[in-house]
Amino acid sequence: MSRIVYVNGAYLPEEEATVSIFDRGFLMADGVYEVTSVLGGKLIDFAGHAARLARSLSELQMAAPCDDEELLAIHRELVERNGIEDGMVYLQVTRGNPGDRDFAFPADDVAPTLVLFTQSKPGMAESPLAERGLKVISIPDVRWGRRDIKTVQLLYPSMGKMMAKAAGADDAWMVEEGAVTEGTSNNAYIVKDGTIITRHLSEEILHGITRAAVLRFAAEAQMQVEERPFTIEEAQAADEAFITSASMFVMPVVEIDGAAIGTGTPGPVARRLREIYLEESRAKAV
Repeated sequence: MSRIVYVNGAYLPEEEATVSIFDRGFLMADGVYEVTSVLGGKLIDFAGHAARLARSLSELQMAAPCDDEELLAIHRELVERNGIEDGMVYLQVTRGNPGDRDFAFPADDVAPTLVLFTQSKPGMAESPLAERGLKVISIPDVRWGRRDIKTVQLLYPSMGKMMAKAAGADDAWMVEEGAVTEGTSNNAYIVKDGTIITRHLSEEILHGITRAAVLRFAAEAQMQVEERPFTIEEAQAADEAFITSASMFVMPVVEIDGAAIGTGTPGPVARRLREIYLEESRAKAV
């Protein structure tokens, strides 16, 4: 049985879903996206994802395809129609189809394209990676400067993941001017002497929804947090390291560029934050 997907107001079997070859998302990567996790059939951090979507659209002067209430209804309908217990809902908005290719933005009467689909990931919260921990490599960060906008320009992060795979690692941390910016699809952290260290928010990194929640939970648990850049060498000398993302929640990192972090096993801070995040997020899921 094929998935039911959503394209511009219609729920369709995936093989019947189409978007114009003139869509600016296809021609110009002129689009933004969000990924919302589903646990127990409910959406995790939906309000945060909706707010970040609105910000991304605003930064690109792109019209919103619908309001948050309708967007939530579409998410829920897709989860129900596809029987998603654990998994993700992918959402993409592009500037639409102006009828031809042009670098200039189309007229305001061109409607944005809205596409959503689900991905089923049974047992998503019980990933064995959380017990093993990730191995990462470092790579130069050569992306465009507005990384705070969640655009569909994902070629270099994709290349980064392939670089990691070729090196026998799980992911890559990107480095700019000597400091870690973020992972290919996640925010990066280290822990030293009980203090959680992660890069401060700016245009240089994505403002992670999971990041915001985890730092809030850390503060509530009276953990010390320091928001500043850190180097790969500092990370290799840390007691722990971890990442956060909507699909991986809190995931320990145990090796960077071949050097073991701490004991080379998932540390207590990452483990505890993962427990807290999953517990609190499930309780507040919609």
